[in-house]
Amino acid sequence: MRKILVASAAAALTACALTATPTQAATIVTAGTGWKLTSQLGVTSIWPSQTYTITFATEAMRKRYTPLLTPAVAQINAAGVHLKIGGVETVNPAKCGPAYHVQITEMYRPMGKAGFSQGMPCPNPPKGVGVGGIVAYDSEYWTGYPIEQSKLRNTIVHEPLHALGLDHPNRLDATGKEVAYGCVATSYGNTPIMCSPNGGYKTATNMGKLTGYDINGLKALLANAKAQGIK
Repeated sequence: MRKILVASAAAALTACALTATPTQAATIVTAGTGWKLTSQLGVTSIWPSQTYTITFATEAMRKRYTPLLTPAVAQINAAGVHLKIGGVETVNPAKCGPAYHVQITEMYRPMGKAGFSQGMPCPNPPKGVGVGGIVAYDSEYWTGYPIEQSKLRNTIVHEPLHALGLDHPNRLDATGKEVAYGCVATSYGNTPIMCSPNGGYKTATNMGKLTGYDINGLKALLANAKAQGIK
């Protein structure tokens, strides 16, 4: 189970210089079939040549999450985003860390509700190009909370994707509220891993992996950067 962090949880960021070639009427696309970008937080693209690094609050977390994230990281790199798994550094859940770091920590019920974790990109980066973000997993996952293995694995991958710039692709009801599980699905019934409150593959072979919908979202982040002349 998962939700995206509210923007007020992060402190203002120091502006980062971008090397960009001006383009005429750059077209920024923020949603498509099965994917959506965190444009409400000002993130619409990702730097194609920049390497983003996943870091952890403790060595125990690094050992716990690295094997669970590794298959998805390989997919993310195959999609064209440069992402690697790094080491340990101090994480302040209320403030974004170093640029291009996706920081991971654990908190007890970070959303105030059992089983829900949080993830968000650092808000309003220059030109909308993501500079990383923060993930807070619910510590209850490891102390007896009853969660299906597929939901756990998918959630662990879902949250860092928020930090990179992907949002929930759920359809909205008449009031503008997300429809729970209201996402497009494949002919096999697989919804995007970014679907809320739970999406992704359910089989032991594929749980924790991105679907084609999610990969298209990452490619959209890259395409938006290209449209702005950002290399």
